[in-house]
Amino acid sequence: MHNRQAASLTEWTKSTYSAVNGDCVEVKAKDQSSVAVRDSKAHHRPPLGFTAETWSAFITGISSEG
Repeated sequence: MHNRQAASLTEWTKSTYSAVNGDCVEVKAKDQSSVAVRDSKAHHRPPLGFTAETWSAFITGISSEG
């Protein structure tokens, strides 16, 4: 997922790299400064919250891992 996409999400979205078997992480912008992340198989569980800055650093880190 690209950083610019994460900042503008209004619904739950999963990576295009996700498998079709449902084992996915979904992300949604809560507002301009925070994002929510959840397990696609466990919608009943509360999502994890991260600041937009922390989420961006995470995405940048995993993207640079190749």
